[in-house]
Amino acid sequence: MRRRSLQIASNIQRELQNRLARGLADPRIKGMITVTKVELTDDLKNAKAFISVMPEEHAKITMHGLTSATRKLRKEVMDRIHIKEMPTLKFVYDDGHKAQMEVMALLEKDRRERQGSKTEDVDSEDGPATSEGSN
Repeated sequence: MRRRSLQIASNIQRELQNRLARGLADPRIKGMITVTKVELTDDLKNAKAFISVMPEEHAKITMHGLTSATRKLRKEVMDRIHIKEMPTLKFVYDDGHKAQMEVMALLEKDRRERQGSKTEDVDSEDGPATSEGSN
């Protein structure tokens, strides 16, 4: 992407996130919604907003609600960033956050297992050392 495209994409991401943080009246839109990135074509005509939804069970219905609210969100973002022609918005579910959470959970599990095995090693080392010292 060119520099101008990157700047506009960044502005769209920031304003879209601000707008979503204030909430929408649509009851389908639930959970914590994060705009993870915005990709804009070089001709500034189309933008893809990648959306992460937590908890994940709300993702499908929330994406339907966001798709329905696209025109309203597009207009509100355009009014905030003051560009002549706002790109058409398309919302895409970003499941990269889900994969990241799974990796973090596996790392945490591994850390706990390692701590547990270190504790067992220390306990088994203490046993013979104390018996030698008492003889």
